Amino acid sequence: MNITLRQLRLFEAVARCGSISRAATEVHLTQPAVSMQIKQLEEQIGIPLLEQVGKRMFLTEAGEVLRGYALDIAARIGELHGAMDQFRGLERGLLRLAVVSTANYFLPSVIAEFNRQHPGVRVSLQVANRDSVLAALADNSTDLAITGRPPEGLDAVAQAFMDNPLVVIAAPSHPLAALQSVPLQRMAEETLVVREAGSGTRAAMERHLAAQGMPFRAGCECSTNEALKQAVRAGLGLGVVSAQTIELELQTRCLVVLPVEGFPIVRQWYVLHRNHKRLTDAARTFREMLLRLDPAAPRAVSPALSALSAISPS
Repeated sequence: MNITLRQLRLFEAVARCGSISRAATEVHLTQPAVSMQIKQLEEQIGIPLLEQVGKRMFLTEAGEVLRGYALDIAARIGELHGAMDQFRGLERGLLRLAVVSTANYFLPSVIAEFNRQHPGVRVSLQVANRDSVLAALADNSTDLAITGRPPEGLDAVAQAFMDNPLVVIAAPSHPLAALQSVPLQRMAEETLVVREAGSGTRAAMERHLAAQGMPFRAGCECSTNEALKQAVRAGLGLGVVSAQTIELELQTRCLVVLPVEGFPIVRQWYVLHRNHKRLTDAARTFREMLLRLDPAAPRAVSPALSALSAISPS
């Protein structure tokens, strides 16, 4: 077989996108060019790799196997580039980051400082929910991952670097906003606007309420923090979010933090990399920047968040 790296990259893009046209848009090629490369790949192997059902492409059994090898080869090529970048120090290279969406509220300032110190290093930032970030770490498509509590048994090195308090938010007009203290049982009687399954914030909230033997009534489900905040502002229910995501809303008084019993839930941010992975100078330097951050920084991210100091966990 005379398979090229280009064919494998295009095949992986089609497999991931589920469509030749979407893959072509992603890789900036025409649809016929991508179709030709996939056809040549199938001819080289002698087995169908894709099958079309309706408007969507699906992998055959052989295609599933090939995709696994394509991902492994892409990861090894990435490691090769990283190994060569080691000889250039921090003058150039690529730093790949996969972060949960909540971390994107504080991470850009860290990336900006890194870029000021090392302008030759290009940063690739993937923002997704927790499950997708851990998947990127598992298939070695990222150098560093930033998320909340890592799962048990993960084959990775995880280091905590900063607090991440989760708080209950409400619209200023909500009846509970006038109370000095809100019992947890009273919160459980309200509808909660929640993040989607796979979100670390939602998982932490569910664990916390379950530990208290407290059920909750889920209403609107949102795939982003911004959508959740807008739903809470519109009066669709209460929400649980990281304090780092509501700096502007607290300053403009669009949302309020409720003094709910047992909140804030103080979690930590973790930076992770695969076990035994050889980190590039760029990845190692960026990780060290994170580990030098003030562990309690989120509680003092702005004057608006200083109100959190009056709300202590029970």
